[in-house]
Amino acid sequence: MTTSNSRATKSRSLKTSALKTATVFTAAAGLMVLGVGSASAHVHVDPASTSAGGFSQLTFRVPNESAAAKTTKVTVTLPTATPFTSVSVKPMDGWTAKIAEAALPAPVTVDGAKVTKAAATVTWTADAAHQLGQHEYQTFSISVGRLPEAGTTVALPAAQTYSDGTVVNWNQPETAGQPEPEHPVPSFVTTAAADEHSHAAPAAAAAPAAGSTTADTATADTADTAAAASTTPVAAAPDNTFGIIGLGAGLLGLAAGTAALVRTRKPQQN
Repeated sequence: MTTSNSRATKSRSLKTSALKTATVFTAAAGLMVLGVGSASAHVHVDPASTSAGGFSQLTFRVPNESAAAKTTKVTVTLPTATPFTSVSVKPMDGWTAKIAEAALPAPVTVDGAKVTKAAATVTWTADAAHQLGQHEYQTFSISVGRLPEAGTTVALPAAQTYSDGTVVNWNQPETAGQPEPEHPVPSFVTTAAADEHSHAAPAAAAAPAAGSTTADTATADTADTAAAASTTPVAAAPDNTFGIIGLGAGLLGLAAGTAALVRTRKPQQN
């Protein structure tokens, strides 16, 4: 009878340990998913190139974050202090794109040309069949140039409109040493001009297309065009701070679960 009771006690102990181990693994997996999800649930921009003085394709990734409404419109505001003298839009099925120009707050000189008006916004509007629903995202691309001098932060505020009338403004600047804001502004920092003698892949796809906006006077000559064609694509690193934190927490949880599993498998004394 004593042996039978001992075996029953041991069996209950093993079941309890196994349940605790499963719980740890489940919690760890949840932390990992939460960490990765929080890093991707923002509107952000990925520049194909950040080289000063060159052209670049800017791709905006826009996720739908509403549980009930659909994303119907996205508007990106372009810089005025360092305006782009050339902006063109990549066509996409189901979305109508419109570039709106506006007078600059103050004239600026770009490549020796005085610029008083430039592209101010780009707006994409979806038809009924292409509005973004739950767990969906879309990418929107524009070609711009020329990029301002190295070290310039190019902020591109975005307004996301939902079918219920809600508008989410992604326009909050990030501050070093401070937590990430709820709606960070899409942005990137320009880098030194690419070496015109480098063997980088041509950036012809990012050059101005028909229908793009230009400065009041022509500013690009043959040498400048060659320099723009040699810009080196540089992938912008998305902000994965929260993803890394979640991944670290998940790994710690997995380690704890593994240790618990090992303990449940150790021989028990009768």
